[in-house]
Amino acid sequence: MERRKFGKTDMSVSVLGFGGSEIGYERVSVKTAKTLLNEALDAGLNVIDTAECYATSEELIGEAVGKRRKDYYLFTKCGHERGWSYPDWRPESLLRSIERSLKRLKTGYVDLLQLHSCSESELRKGDVIEALKRARERGYTRYIGYSGDGQAALYAVKCGDFDTLQTSVSIADQEAVDLLLPAALERNIGVIAKRPVANVAWQNGNRPPGDSYGRPYWDRLQKLKYDFLQKDLKESVAVALRFTLSVPGIHTAIVGTSKPGRFGENAAVLAAGPLPKDVFETIRTHWREIASDHWLGQN
Repeated sequence: MERRKFGKTDMSVSVLGFGGSEIGYERVSVKTAKTLLNEALDAGLNVIDTAECYATSEELIGEAVGKRRKDYYLFTKCGHERGWSYPDWRPESLLRSIERSLKRLKTGYVDLLQLHSCSESELRKGDVIEALKRARERGYTRYIGYSGDGQAALYAVKCGDFDTLQTSVSIADQEAVDLLLPAALERNIGVIAKRPVANVAWQNGNRPPGDSYGRPYWDRLQKLKYDFLQKDLKESVAVALRFTLSVPGIHTAIVGTSKPGRFGENAAVLAAGPLPKDVFETIRTHWREIASDHWLGQN
């Protein structure tokens, strides 16, 4: 699998990474997690991304592939230790959080520690950034990053304190392509694309997804009506994933799944490389023509 130099870091990351939210929120068994994660690593993935608030995700990753720690780069996020609805940006809480994460992940350090959708106002205070720097000084992490979208992410990119950015980029979410990625490229910041296949929100056709998380993308895609979404599901997912990885400045795209075999399929798709330039530009042009000013990056 293709690997890309990850910005200013010393890492060369696989273009496809494992996103740990689904295994946590769906509370898959340890057995399933072992199958999924070992399949991913064996397929050539070397990025595993998770967060403290993804239910049992960190514990599952630690149990499943803790013994293969040298085979992958491990990323996690902090700021929501009691769940997504309860952010806690106190420096002492952030440091306690990463200490707990290391125990759950069965490791002495992570390669990347990210602030998880922290507001611009909190970033400007500086305390949260200093907490991550202290975690780095203590050896808890090698690099620090920001995960989020919009103006807060733009501040994070421009402030000069972060090594990486994780942000939403997909056929249904392209604000970052113009707002964030040029600034990230200029500063040699490593970029992780989250939600790169837009939660496959089109898979049920005219029936909206049952969860609110994927609904905004479904609503957008009803208006965008990309021609390729009418194709076989595997083919349309392949176009969507290759689109995201064709965006200049993207180094890796993290995809979550609880279905064994999926990462082998995705790895095979990416062997075809980036989308042809004309196909990529058609998707970008269509977005510019149809997208509303209110279609902001989605956390």
